[in-house]
Amino acid sequence: MVRAQSLTLAAAGAALLAPTVPPVPIQVAASAGPQAVRQGPTVRRVDQVRAADLLARVRDCAPVSRGRYRNDDGTPATTPVCDTRDAVFWKADLDIDCDGRPGRRCNDRTDPLFSGATAYQQSDGRQLDAERLPYIVVPGPSRAWDHGDDGVRGGSVAAVVHRDRVQYAVVGDVGPHDIIGEASYATAEALGIRADPRGGGTSSGVTYIVFKDTRVAPIENHEAAVMMGERLARRFVRSR
Repeated sequence: MVRAQSLTLAAAGAALLAPTVPPVPIQVAASAGPQAVRQGPTVRRVDQVRAADLLARVRDCAPVSRGRYRNDDGTPATTPVCDTRDAVFWKADLDIDCDGRPGRRCNDRTDPLFSGATAYQQSDGRQLDAERLPYIVVPGPSRAWDHGDDGVRGGSVAAVVHRDRVQYAVVGDVGPHDIIGEASYATAEALGIRADPRGGGTSSGVTYIVFKDTRVAPIENHEAAVMMGERLARRFVRSR
């Protein structure tokens, strides 16, 4: 798979940060999350939304994009962005985004397309950490689709589904205007996808569900993204 370099120009980032719709207020309390049961070394939430339920909810596509997107450079444009009342979604591949703060796995030696900047930054001004923060990449605004028009911006909450796994993430970077299907190293790793920017990722089978008019602040608070994502996902699968 070929990954095109994400947009990191300051002007582009600034334009994308300007919300067109006020984001949903976020109130996260330590005791507000669902109860959990322990299974061996891991913790499973008893009311966790299943991947199958999310996939059933996005079985049909009502396109919101005026055109379709390529998954990689040089491939046909076959992927539309689909619309629901509460979310937009697309089904694509997953290319590894290692951009942002350099680390042991994500740097200019491990990734030939590495960029030390992301379209959105942490609350302390530092770039996002692709190795640690699950985030997804949205296409840059174009005639086909402007994600801001649908309440999608930096920090918007996403549910990323691959096989039987669901990973909650935030919108953390912006890519080329004609390519879709990219997520951070940490997102791929959590989904059981090979997280190698040179040859990792997967060529198909990933569903990205981005909830409209939502925002996690600070953007690097993954626990808040998970708690909010679970609540939104439960509401999403029950709605029609």
